[in-house]
Amino acid sequence: MNELLAVRSLTTLPVVTLGGDAVAHVKDTVFDASAARITGFTLTGRTLLSGPLPQDLPWPAVHCLGHHAVMVPGREALLDVPVSVARRDALRGRLLGARVVTDAGDVVGTVLDVLVEGGTSGRVVAFRLGAHRELVHGSRHRGHRVYVPRGETLSACGRTLVIPAHATAHVTDEPSGFPARAGARHGHGRGVRP
Repeated sequence: MNELLAVRSLTTLPVVTLGGDAVAHVKDTVFDASAARITGFTLTGRTLLSGPLPQDLPWPAVHCLGHHAVMVPGREALLDVPVSVARRDALRGRLLGARVVTDAGDVVGTVLDVLVEGGTSGRVVAFRLGAHRELVHGSRHRGHRVYVPRGETLSACGRTLVIPAHATAHVTDEPSGFPARAGARHGHGRGVRP
């Protein structure tokens, strides 16, 4: 069963081999906006003060993503990557802090977090937004925090995320409904722990 995970909670997770060795920690989560899934992780050393590693962890090498660790088959899952490439990929895939615009041209908020399926999926399910008042009718707060489902399409360019306008009709204060909707589409249930 794949549970939903908040991407902010992935930062500093240990990367652990199936043999039990902690080989790194997650620094940043890299996304493929067009495929709406995690493509990999940039890493820091075995201790959190070690600094960035010249290696990254591509998603296909992940055995399982859990609440407490990213599991890999072995140390060989970490790939040597020039630091400039890792930084470029992290910036290209960065969604946190992005401005959110609907495909109808309305700015609806800013991405505070991203909910992804754990396990072997890595699929983006929803976004936690600091919503503008226009998105949350009756709210007096500009930064009201809500969840919006990813929808069928997604594009990101620079620091802007474009979502389908119809996705805003499914805004909720709690992410508990997203696993049920995802499970209905994919034939299995999900738990939520953002």
